[in-house]
Amino acid sequence: MNQSSGSIRAGISVGDINGIGIEVILKTFEDKRMLELVTPILYASKKLIATHKNKLGFSVPLHSIYRVDEAIPGKINVLNVWKEDVSVNFGEISEISGKYARLSLQKAITDLKNTNIDVLITAPIHKNSIHAENFPFPGHTEFLESELEGEALMILISDTIKVALLTGHIPLHKVSESITPGLIQKKTKILHDTLREDFSISKPKIALLSINPHAGDQGIIGDEDDRVMTPAIQALQKEGMLVYGPFAADGFFGSGSYKNYDAILASYHDQGLTAFKTLSFGKGVNFTAGLNRIRTSPDHGTAFQIAGKNQADARSFRESVYKAIDIFRTRKENKNLKQNALT
Repeated sequence: MNQSSGSIRAGISVGDINGIGIEVILKTFEDKRMLELVTPILYASKKLIATHKNKLGFSVPLHSIYRVDEAIPGKINVLNVWKEDVSVNFGEISEISGKYARLSLQKAITDLKNTNIDVLITAPIHKNSIHAENFPFPGHTEFLESELEGEALMILISDTIKVALLTGHIPLHKVSESITPGLIQKKTKILHDTLREDFSISKPKIALLSINPHAGDQGIIGDEDDRVMTPAIQALQKEGMLVYGPFAADGFFGSGSYKNYDAILASYHDQGLTAFKTLSFGKGVNFTAGLNRIRTSPDHGTAFQIAGKNQADARSFRESVYKAIDIFRTRKENKNLKQNALT
């Protein structure tokens, strides 16, 4: 496949059809300059996309296809995953919206696995509506890991900060018991590798955030940081990695220390994402590292409260497209450099 400018095929799952996903997709590609960078392929149906387009008053033309190889560069291609009419009820959580979010995502993943598309950008899903017997996953990340090669690591990226998560979508009371020296070393190595391979940072500097407040205060608040995290960090340092911590999250972000590191590995979801979204909400990108294929998404959810009102900000989705292109090209360049080094 020729990967010259504009020919990178970006598969786009449309997310919850009652949310803002399709709106931010259309707003992104309403700018024709985006079509010079990438060939978008929306996994849905032309009827569904037209429903959103008409409701929101967009005039963008759509190119209807039934196979990826029918996609035309310079067009907004809609791959018809289903033929039936689908009712759209903006702002509502429903089994119907979840069903079609699943169909869109599952078809896009199949094409990603088969390299029919080069990258995947996922619009937001709603966990309550998409959850089903045939989709027992708490989110995109876990589903992607089950379908692709490798072990997934969720990273939130902006121009000023990269935050990865040691544990993902699990209850808070399970965080401490889930964090082991093995998990710390495995996730840190994935983060280290992706910083090198996907972001071309030759010697990445990584900070780990503590499990307990104040890093346990020498065992007064908890001994997990001294007993579990510190030895794991020391083992990684012996392997030559620039890994530091554990740092208490409040002081680490409050003092601006995060600026001194290429990436941060937070112990749990809200510890990392609260800080990230305070600093970069609406401009960030969710990247699933550690897998053999590239997936990005915006840093926000379905925003049901503004769905269908033409009020959604498309910046984060647009940044997700940019970042998918950048990572695809960087990964390809690094692969070529390695191959040439061996010849």
